[in-house]
Amino acid sequence: MTRVCLIGTDDCTLQYELLSRETAREALTTYDLRRPFENTIALRTVSVGAAVSLLNDLDWYLTRFVDAALVQDPSVSEDEWLSRELATELRNGAIEPDETAEFCKIYGVERVEPADAPASEPAQADESAAEMAETTGVPATSEITETTETTETAGATDETTPPNRQSQTRRLVEPLYVRRTDGSLPDYDLRDVDSTLVVRLTEAEHSP
Repeated sequence: MTRVCLIGTDDCTLQYELLSRETAREALTTYDLRRPFENTIALRTVSVGAAVSLLNDLDWYLTRFVDAALVQDPSVSEDEWLSRELATELRNGAIEPDETAEFCKIYGVERVEPADAPASEPAQADESAAEMAETTGVPATSEITETTETTETAGATDETTPPNRQSQTRRLVEPLYVRRTDGSLPDYDLRDVDSTLVVRLTEAEHSP
């Protein structure tokens, strides 16, 4: 299975923005939605091609509310992600899986105590759920299950972890842009973090 993770921009609550809009909600309704990190939405789909197609369907919303769209496929890597652009190149046959690893960014992953979580997010999510239930008749579940980290590397998140363990909410923090040399990546050194998440990039994304 291929995973997709959408990282919301700092000025929005991603769950609210996507699930309160009919077209985006309908595109996501068949998926089991997860929230592995603060202000993210993640799901599983059948292939890189299906993941890219879903992201294309959501493009209007991604442009406005998403800072980064990530794709992870075990045929490429078990614990590293691909940027949307790199996943698209892979789907189109413009690059081979073993050619995707050179250019990367590494996110730090911090644990967030409940008191540190943004107060606006739960309130907006509840408001969104109420609005959707009232206007569409569809219960909007606060439809996103919290997931937590059980392995050392954030890219290998175990999504079977019990939901709603607020004390273990995690946040992605400033990415470090790196280049793999002799098969190895530099350590993340922008701040002290609990773990890291590696995203493979196109050369153009690495050196804009």
